[in-house]
Amino acid sequence: MKIVFTTSGDNLDAPVDRRFGRAPKFLIYDLDNDTFEVIDNQQNLNAAQGAGIQSAQTVAETGAQALITGHSGPNVYRVLSAAGVTIYNAPDGTIAEILEQYRAGKLEKAGSADVEGHWI
Repeated sequence: MKIVFTTSGDNLDAPVDRRFGRAPKFLIYDLDNDTFEVIDNQQNLNAAQGAGIQSAQTVAETGAQALITGHSGPNVYRVLSAAGVTIYNAPDGTIAEILEQYRAGKLEKAGSADVEGHWI
């Protein structure tokens, strides 16, 4: 199973980014193999509009079943829910810390968007 984390870093010690659509990078963690890869999201960092939807499409294309981020808006929630991706709104912390909380079943699934669109 793959989990996507929003981040600005390149490893598990990097913080989870509170933004989704404008997060600089996505770290894709493979729970089955305990490996990860980082993909760039620079094209959406300065997008005038549509950053959330475009980022949601990028996440869906990774084949991930879960997204762990700080916040997600209504369009992101709709796109990812339709793609079968479960969203978790994470507290502040590193990817490693939040990954352990996920494994321990301590993260709650987002039942809806938790911010309005165009949140920065």
